[in-house]
Amino acid sequence: MATAAAAPTVFLLMVNGQIESAQFPEFDDLYCKYCFVYGHDWAPTSGLEEGISQITSKNRDTQHALVWNFPIDITFKSTNPFGWPQIVISVYGPDIFGNDVVRGYVAVHIPFTPGRHSRTIAMFVPESTSKLQKFTSWLMGRRPEFTDPKVIAQGEGREVTRVRSQGFVTITFNVVTKDMKKLGYDVSSADMQTLQ
Repeated sequence: MATAAAAPTVFLLMVNGQIESAQFPEFDDLYCKYCFVYGHDWAPTSGLEEGISQITSKNRDTQHALVWNFPIDITFKSTNPFGWPQIVISVYGPDIFGNDVVRGYVAVHIPFTPGRHSRTIAMFVPESTSKLQKFTSWLMGRRPEFTDPKVIAQGEGREVTRVRSQGFVTITFNVVTKDMKKLGYDVSSADMQTLQ
């Protein structure tokens, strides 16, 4: 007697790709860190939740890109799309005193649709609130930065943070989902394009 296949209770989100490169015209010798932020119903099942890249120098072409080609690879399971995972990237490099300081932060959701996606995203850095604080932080070599970079993926308290844009990072994602349609979530590319 054949038994009926049990209906799935979770869906899977598999993501691999790479943090390809960055553009910071005024800086060199940078490295990046990444981590994932996700909702309470999400759980990583394989792969790395965080990583740190090598230091890279600008190539000498006309774009002056900083190339990492730093791989990301993780699989999540969930029963609910609320809290869809985001990747948080922080870029660091030396200042004129040789101290490692933050050069940019960014948080971006993993794409919802399966397939290959490439994103070039503007980064930002926190700023001092006054000229005196700005001068003091420069003099001491302690520029403003977040103690936990994951805070940029959350909305709470962000409205009082002063930031400025600085640099760009390019990321590629290869996204595969499993059993989302069986659980009633349809994120096929054709449906998503009609919403835009």
